Amino acid sequence: MSDTLTQIEFRPLVIPESVDAENAADFREMVRVRNLVYREISGHDDGSVPADELLPNLKPDEYRVLFAWVVVDSGRIVGRAMVELPNEKDSKVAFWRVELLREVWGRGIGSAAYALIENTAREHGRTILQSWAEHPAAEGPRIAPPTGFGEIPEDHAARFFEHHGFSLEQVERNSVFDLAGSFDDVARLLAEAEAASADYRVVQWSPPTPPQFVSGYAWMKSRMITDAPAADLQFDEEVWDAERLAQHDARYTDVGRLMQVTAAQHIATGELVAFNELVIGKDRTEATQQEDTLVLKEHRGHKLGTLVKCAGLLSWREIAPQSPRVVTYNAEENRPMLDINEAIGFVPIAYEGAWKKVLDD
Repeated sequence: MSDTLTQIEFRPLVIPESVDAENAADFREMVRVRNLVYREISGHDDGSVPADELLPNLKPDEYRVLFAWVVVDSGRIVGRAMVELPNEKDSKVAFWRVELLREVWGRGIGSAAYALIENTAREHGRTILQSWAEHPAAEGPRIAPPTGFGEIPEDHAARFFEHHGFSLEQVERNSVFDLAGSFDDVARLLAEAEAASADYRVVQWSPPTPPQFVSGYAWMKSRMITDAPAADLQFDEEVWDAERLAQHDARYTDVGRLMQVTAAQHIATGELVAFNELVIGKDRTEATQQEDTLVLKEHRGHKLGTLVKCAGLLSWREIAPQSPRVVTYNAEENRPMLDINEAIGFVPIAYEGAWKKVLDD
C-alpha cells in the first residue's frame, strides 16, 4: 500500500436492524456522507435520502448479495464502496459503485476501492461489471456510446472508468417536471391518450398492491429487464412473484415513503399492460422520483405511456401538493419515452453514463 493510503481503511459496513441500533453509527454516517457526495456532483439535494428510508434498500434478501464498505480516512468516513451480485441462476453480472468526497480525490483511494470490488466480483464468479455515474456539464472532449445517442464530457469520473478498462455503453438523460407550473399540456395530452386508448382503463393504487393487481404488476416488473432499452448492458431476467412484490412494497410502506402506481388495464382481458410509478419520501416537500415506467411491447402504439404518465401526474398534484418537481431518468435511445416526457414538459438537467467491463475468465 502506498504512503498516501496507509491511513485508509475499507471497513465492512454493518447493515443494522434499525438506524437507532447500537451498531448503526457507521451506517448513519455513511448515509450523511453519501448525500454530501451526491450534492457535490449535482449541486442539489434531490438525490439525498434519510438513513431510515435508505436502510430497507440495503438489507439482505434472497434476490441479491450485497458487499459494502465505508472508506475511512484517519478515523473519518469519507465515502463508500459497494458491489451487488444478483442471485438469478448462472448470473455473471455485478453492479458496483465507489463514492468519495471530493476532498480526498487524487490520492488513489478510488482505485484501491475499485480493486477491492473487482476482486470480490472475481471471487464470486462474476465477469461483467457495470456501474452508473452522473457526468455534470463541462467544456472539453466528449464521449459517445456505441448506441450513437447522447454524449458525456470526458470528466474526472469518465477518466476513472476508462483508466480501469470500462467502456461507455449508454447515456441516460436526467429530466425534471415542474409541479408548480401549468398542467394544461398534461390535461390535453391525457385527453388525447384516452381517445386513442378506448380499449384500456386507468387503475391506480399505493402499496401494498391490491390482490387483484399482484400478478399483473409482478409480470410487468419482470419485463422491465427485457422490454426497456439496455444498449449492450447485461441484465439477468428476473422472476417476480407475490412474495417478491410484497418485499418491494414493504420497502416503501415500512418507512413512510409514498408510492403511487398508475397502470393501464386492457378492458377485454383485465390484463395490466403499462405502468408508471411516482415516489416521495416522508418529507412531502422534497422532490418526487419517477421510478419505473413501461408499456408492454405487445400493447405499444395506443398512447399508453402518455396515458399512465399524465394520469399519474394529475393525481399526484393532489397527493403531494408541496412537492416541487418530478425527477426521472431515461435512456437517450428511448426516443418514444423521451418524446412523451418532452411533450409533457420535462426538461433535461443532467446526464448519466452507464459503464461496462468484461473481465478475463
